[in-house]
Order: sequence, then C-alpha cells, then structure tokens
Amino acid sequence: MSKKIIITIDGWSSCGKSTLAKQLATALGYVYIDSGAMYRAITLYFLRNHIDWTDEKEVVIALENIILDFQFNPKTQQSEIILNGENVEYVIRDLVIAEKVSDVAAIKQVRSFAVAQQQLMGNKKGIVMDGRDIGTTVFPKAELKIFMTADSSVRVERRFKEFFEKNPNITFDEVKSNLELRDYIDSNREISPLRKANDAYVLDNTMMSMEEQFKIAKKLVDEKLA
Repeated sequence: MSKKIIITIDGWSSCGKSTLAKQLATALGYVYIDSGAMYRAITLYFLRNHIDWTDEKEVVIALENIILDFQFNPKTQQSEIILNGENVEYVIRDLVIAEKVSDVAAIKQVRSFAVAQQQLMGNKKGIVMDGRDIGTTVFPKAELKIFMTADSSVRVERRFKEFFEKNPNITFDEVKSNLELRDYIDSNREISPLRKANDAYVLDNTMMSMEEQFKIAKKLVDEKLA
C-alpha cells in the first residue's frame, strides 16, 4: 500500500486555497475537505433557524442538530457539502453567508465541533484540507503544510470576479469591505486565529497562474512522499 499523507493549506481569503487543494486531491486521488464549507454550512443552519449565536446555550443545542458530510458529485467531479442530508454547496456561497461566517467561525463551541469532525476525517490520511487553522490547530502534525498569501488588491479583484458571476449587482467596494473585515476577524479572533505554522511552506501566488502554483505544490508533495 502506497504511503499517504495529510496536506494542509491555510491562508487568507481569496488566495486560491480551495482551487489548489482540489487540484492536489484530484492528482493524488486524495479526499478534499473544504473546512470553510463546513463553517459556511453551520452559518446557514444558524441563519435559517434564527439561532442567536451570542447565546452559548442556544449555540450548543443547535450544534447537536447539525450533521455535516461531504459527498462526491460525479457531475461536477467534486466533493460537495451536505447539511443534514441536503446538498448546500451552492447555497453557502452567497454573500449573506460570507458576511456572517467569520463571526460564527470565531465561536469556541463552533470551532470545537468542526475541528473534532475534521480530525475524524483525517484518521485514514490521504486528505487535502484547506482553511485558516488546519496546519496549526486541526492537524499540527501534518506531513505537508502550505500557507498561501497574495497582495490584498489581487485578492479583492479575484473575489469580485467570483461574486459578480453569481450577482451582477454586487459592487467592488462591498467585496473589498467584506474581505477586509474577514481578514481582520480571522487574524484577531481569540480561538485559533489565522497564522502561519512554523513548518509551513509560504506560497505567494500574487503573480502566479494556477498551473504555476500547482507545479510548486506538487513538487513539495512528491518530496514528502519520497
């Protein structure tokens, strides 16, 4: 049986973490786990059920009613998030979710819930997971850790293009404000703030194409597997 490892990809919003994670998972035949989708699905549940996430008791009860899973969709050739039996992969990409997800993800009980599920998924290895604290909190002993970054202006441009395709009424300033707020919350939250693991490889893709960043990441994987 060939050796399998855990690959973590952390970094700022709109650095292309999930794109790279999916590319690596496909190339290696690994399972891709989108940790951000998990937090977005929890946020969706909270919003739909009018959960007051400032109320600790209400949060704990709500989490007991959430079952998250990933299912491979043969049509899209990707793993998609399932919330209590419903495929919510596209619902969670809405700006309404994007505006609230950092607040929800900063809640201690929510992070403990998500991290426990993520660690279970990693028991068999052979996974690629991206997020904010995967290499520092979820899998501190992962064999390969990548930390992605890019200039903020480039990230805003990328995020605007992504949102504009789904909502042509969105403005550049709205997207810029959302990104800046998420960066601030992610790096200043009390529980598992965004930070680079000491043993992570920094991949700055400001001036890189998707093919170029994949080549670098794949070379890092090959070195670890050797």
